[in-house]
Amino acid sequence: MTDPLTLAIVLIVVLVIAGQSVGITMIAGSLMYLVLAGRDPGLAPETMLQGLFNGYTLLAIPLFILAADIMNVGSLADRLLRFCQALVGRFRGGLGHVNVVSSVIFSGMSGSAVADAVGMGKIIIGMMTKDGRYTPQYAAAITAATATIGPIIPPSIPMVLYALVADQSIGFLFAAGILPGLMMAFMMAGMNYVIARRRNFPVDDVVPARELPALTFKALPALLLPVILLGGIYGGVVTPTEAAAVAAFYALVISIVLYRSVSIRQFYGALLSSARSTAAVGILVAGALAFEYVIVREQVPNQIASVMLDWEMNAITFLIAVNVLILVLGCVLEGGAILLIIVPILIPTAEALGIDMVHFGVVVVVNAMIGLITPPYGLLLFIVSNVSGAPIGKVIQEIWPFLLALIAALIVITFVPDIVLFLPRLLGYNG
Repeated sequence: MTDPLTLAIVLIVVLVIAGQSVGITMIAGSLMYLVLAGRDPGLAPETMLQGLFNGYTLLAIPLFILAADIMNVGSLADRLLRFCQALVGRFRGGLGHVNVVSSVIFSGMSGSAVADAVGMGKIIIGMMTKDGRYTPQYAAAITAATATIGPIIPPSIPMVLYALVADQSIGFLFAAGILPGLMMAFMMAGMNYVIARRRNFPVDDVVPARELPALTFKALPALLLPVILLGGIYGGVVTPTEAAAVAAFYALVISIVLYRSVSIRQFYGALLSSARSTAAVGILVAGALAFEYVIVREQVPNQIASVMLDWEMNAITFLIAVNVLILVLGCVLEGGAILLIIVPILIPTAEALGIDMVHFGVVVVVNAMIGLITPPYGLLLFIVSNVSGAPIGKVIQEIWPFLLALIAALIVITFVPDIVLFLPRLLGYNG
């Protein structure tokens, strides 16, 4: 007779292929396992509730989502884009560079690739395609690619999820993502420059230097948000979870009181949007907690670690195997599912091989974010296709150069851990 774990995994795979939510499928698979294994099915909801109630760090997720939604409905994105255009719009392919720089800045506020693609993406794609300066598919592709920076430069919702499953410091993980995120941005800006030269993209109107102080002043309250958040976290004033609450409150104050760009109706819409997004993440986390009980009871992580050690796999070959595995899974699975289902199975082996857990966290998060633009599933590809009106097939054709640039950045991040760990060590990390 087939063992309960195999049947549970088969059920999960079948339901995912059928288009069901990953979180719900994991709950269903966990319940099937408990019933077939003769265990109390009540263990599933008990495990989920205990994990959610004890997961204090999870409170950061809905608060960062709310902050991003508030910023998206206000004029903050417009002010930031105008500021970025003044900085880099004068170069060939300038609006592509604006796209990259705006994603770097916005990533310091939202922590979400989807929030970046939806909020900033709507505006920048419209700017790029105006008067036919850029094709809709190119504007969509570079927008999807730059949105992957959002969860790497702090704050970062995926980093919070990794901290939960790996029991690591969110503060050190946030610090570890800064240099890799900037390197990803540099790689994509370089790729945009090469493509702009080859296709003779236009040079945008130069913003006079005398206007830069005024544009900076208008965008200053928004630009200060990342400084306030990171300063508060690393200065010991607030925890990362409290910083998320500060971000939401600050975004609300500057949008309503200072910019006066958010109405009551828009604020209500932002609350509804963040509630829906939070519910989706919550179901995914709950399902992962239930399924984690199953894989721990079956000792799956220990078995995998034992097999890999028997193969005499060292840290380098393990990291290569992990990168290949997650890149392949990213074609069909959402990043959060990878972090909550696959990564916990790999952590014991990584620890046994002496891999630094903060470095490992950045590697898997970057990899999972690349999955968001990896055909055929890539969630961001569908989002920007919908926003731009470009057919998904044409967006995929344009995404390959940026995908290769991000994979090149991933290789550097994987094999030069000092890039990842430099800032955490300055802040007292002993890894």
